[in-house]
Amino acid sequence: MDKNKLYSPAEAVSLVKKIAFAKFNETIELHINVLEKGIRGNATLPNGTGKQVKVVIATDGLVTDIEKGGKINFDILVASPDMMPKLAKIAKILGPRGLMPNPKTNTISPQPEKLVKDLSGGQIQYKTETNFPIIHTIIGKLDFEDKKLLDNYQVLIKAIGKDKIVSLFLKSTMSPAIGIQV
Repeated sequence: MDKNKLYSPAEAVSLVKKIAFAKFNETIELHINVLEKGIRGNATLPNGTGKQVKVVIATDGLVTDIEKGGKINFDILVASPDMMPKLAKIAKILGPRGLMPNPKTNTISPQPEKLVKDLSGGQIQYKTETNFPIIHTIIGKLDFEDKKLLDNYQVLIKAIGKDKIVSLFLKSTMSPAIGIQV
């Protein structure tokens, strides 16, 4: 591997698989340097991320349960707009954990059932870091076929927009980063 060389996406995927050495199924990460801060959005990866995401719809029972100190056993909370005033009671609990439904993160909808299906089926949210124009996201697991990883890569790049990308790096959890041609 030449750290100064930029590889094609297909070469980078096969190379990252060759140099991965951990004894667990590593996550394949994509680090994207973009032109400006404040870029955010959603992309539905055709092959998912390899992670099981537990998505729950906000209900009166859930609000009462969390208010009484119940466990939060979900990764994403979605809600309908009419449920938001009720969620205000537990905003101090959900907010710091990044679980409060929010229009910016596309977790509020008149049809929350559709959101649950989308978010469980491989939809990811990406955004730049607070102080730097860098997006860190995942495109799958090491045991995915090369084609599946490349499909996920293409969808994500299209969602962000090639014209906004300065440079790209692909890596697994424990491997060095591999530069990719934009």
